[in-house]
Amino acid sequence: MDIAKILNELKKEAGFKDKVGMVLIHNGIVRGISKSGKKVKKLKILEVNYALLEKLKKRFECNPGIYKIIIDARQGEFYPGDDILWIIVAGDFRENVKRVLSEILDEIKLRGVKKQEILEE
Repeated sequence: MDIAKILNELKKEAGFKDKVGMVLIHNGIVRGISKSGKKVKKLKILEVNYALLEKLKKRFECNPGIYKIIIDARQGEFYPGDDILWIIVAGDFRENVKRVLSEILDEIKLRGVKKQEILEE
């Protein structure tokens, strides 16, 4: 995902200048070390529930102050340093945007993706 390009496109949309005072971006990246402290060989994103992600996007875009949400979740095999999840939340004020980014990220991690870390021996 080309963040600069996405942000430039967003800024050109009707209503952006009047309604947006903050854009928060989450970039999920494959870690090289697991939570257990072991070296990660690769990460398999076994399933992305794209229908759920679209429902979450629509639901959270209805929150007060939210202008637009963009979600890009990848499926397949990835290696440390690879991008696997992008979430962009554009809205009016910090309180609204921070809360929505946090809530949508938690929902995606809980119900939107299934993954498996492959650790080095």
